[in-house]
Amino acid sequence: MKYAFIFPGQGSQAIGMGKDFYENYALAKELFDNASDILKIDMKSLLFEENDNINQTKFTQSAILLVSYIAYKLFNEQNKAKPIFALGHSLGEISANLVSNAMSFESAINLVYKRGELMQRACENVDAGMAVVIGIDDKSLQDFCKENQNIWCANYNSDGQSVLAGSKEALFKAEENIKKIGAKRFLILPMSVASHCPLLSSILEDFREILDKSLIDNFDFEIISNATVETYSSKAKAIDLLTRQLVEPVFYKQSILNNQDRIDCFIEFGYGSVLKGLNKRISSKPTYSIGDIKSLESTLNELN
Repeated sequence: MKYAFIFPGQGSQAIGMGKDFYENYALAKELFDNASDILKIDMKSLLFEENDNINQTKFTQSAILLVSYIAYKLFNEQNKAKPIFALGHSLGEISANLVSNAMSFESAINLVYKRGELMQRACENVDAGMAVVIGIDDKSLQDFCKENQNIWCANYNSDGQSVLAGSKEALFKAEENIKKIGAKRFLILPMSVASHCPLLSSILEDFREILDKSLIDNFDFEIISNATVETYSSKAKAIDLLTRQLVEPVFYKQSILNNQDRIDCFIEFGYGSVLKGLNKRISSKPTYSIGDIKSLESTLNELN
């Protein structure tokens, strides 16, 4: 079997994610404790108790990477296969770099926390947000954004499902007009920042410096870039493409379509099966999703 490993981004978080891993595997407990020590944050409280921080991007990103990495490590204990390539959705591309051994867990969890802090800083004086749009083709959405200031196409998730980024004021104003050109649904997302758009331009150099300190030139397999859909397996390219990813759209749909013929199936590591849901609308290749013990055991039984 030829695999692709895929990793979700923001929007997949939920209270309780990773809890059954933590309660049943020493490896998961160790990684939770390590992340808590590194970040000086009680990751158990963040993920297992009701709180508002879970949707603050610096906490969200750390939590999602942690659970994705635990899911991967538990799978890897029983199935040592390497993927042909890996990719992620936004933040998930950093998880893919971690799993490829291009950085340590300590470096990765620090990196995504600082990435979140930088993104929040960039959006401090802008009431920024993101909105999912259902039912409009890519070109119509692109044309709409060209005609409306402070709104950009941020994610191309699947045919007829995209995400816009910009100021919340501009997004709220856009809702009525975007429905007039065919949108079946328009929903403001629970995000504290606007990703993959020019609003993050001010943090590019700071993030590039952090990447340079975090990455090592040691890739076990190829990564697909969100920003360009090209493959990379070097530190220099990773720094360039992960920096560009902050201000350029996530071409998730295009990444799947361009590379699906290289593999037999996709394996998603992370809570919520978000990418599995997208892949059903993009590819005929199966996607297995690992986000809890039940899905871990089911996937191992299918593939071993």
